[in-house]
Amino acid sequence: MMKLRRIETFCRDEVGFVRVTASDGAVGWGQVSTYHPDISALVLHRQVAPWVLGQPLAGTASIASLVERACERELKFPGSHLYRAIGGVDTALWDLFGRLEGQPVCTLLGGTPGPLRAYASSMKRDIRPEQEARRFRELRERYGFDAFKFRIGAEFGHDVDEWPGRTEAIVPAVRAALGADATLLVDANSGFSPARAIEVGQLLQAHGVCHFEEPCPYWEMEQTRQVREALSGLDVTGGEQDNYLPAWRHMVATRAVDVLQPDVCYMGGIARTLQVVALAREAGLPVTPHSANLSLVTLFTMHLLRAIPNAGPYLEFSIEGADYYPWQEGLYVESPYAVRNGRVAVSDAPGWGVEISPAWLAGATRQVSEWS
Repeated sequence: MMKLRRIETFCRDEVGFVRVTASDGAVGWGQVSTYHPDISALVLHRQVAPWVLGQPLAGTASIASLVERACERELKFPGSHLYRAIGGVDTALWDLFGRLEGQPVCTLLGGTPGPLRAYASSMKRDIRPEQEARRFRELRERYGFDAFKFRIGAEFGHDVDEWPGRTEAIVPAVRAALGADATLLVDANSGFSPARAIEVGQLLQAHGVCHFEEPCPYWEMEQTRQVREALSGLDVTGGEQDNYLPAWRHMVATRAVDVLQPDVCYMGGIARTLQVVALAREAGLPVTPHSANLSLVTLFTMHLLRAIPNAGPYLEFSIEGADYYPWQEGLYVESPYAVRNGRVAVSDAPGWGVEISPAWLAGATRQVSEWS
């Protein structure tokens, strides 16, 4: 039986790619979560590799088993870095099986390749309202986006805005610039108390915003639920930071949010994200994952959304380039992120359907763990 023989990590700046090799020579590529990937790679080699190397690879069902094995063996470390590391192995194994079967990952998950509506996601808070509105108009003209997300409040702002009056200015400015037909979403990044979030939510309702993300400190789920219950016609959303399944169960059971937003890489890969998808589906809730940069996390999310029955109406697609994310440049031989008419497409190429740039890999720090 085929077994997992080797795990390699390649880290550079904020990105860490993972290559797995099976005992028969089959190869797959994945990624640990972005940001401090050298730490995630260290955790992978020290706390994940010992439990998964040499284990049988008996089809895609074995991925969840390997992930669970690593989590159980490291039961004293139920934290973010363990899951960020495990996700590198999980996503690489999905690619390996896709390549072996000649199918894209979305097909392995029960879906089909094809197009996805994307929303243009801004990451900037230091941008003035008129500048944000202008670049949204330009993106609509160039790429055909019809949905846009922008930042309000301040990250963990304790009700203090990025600068006084910015939230009250940017919401009507973007609506006026894009017109009534544009779909608008906002992200508060844990910026408000419930009272202030409800006040801001009423402003959002008045301007037809449909998505209010992480209004309160994300770990204070009862605060978020209070906001959701006070507003109507406006989805209160969250979950991007969460990776602990009991927290997800509580979030769903208490209806703290209207839309769940797991991040595939923060969660620990596809297998664990599918558990969140299942919880949401049982509760009749949609899933619109967090995918805030153009490393592989957005590609993972594209395949997931093409397969799950309770997918939200669009994909988060970062509009930030080299000025904001210089480390996401030059990652691929050919980028999988072409936008046409506001849509991106999952190809029918095997696995993730992407090739990591040899030049990028040549400049990365490589580490290896191998089954002897």
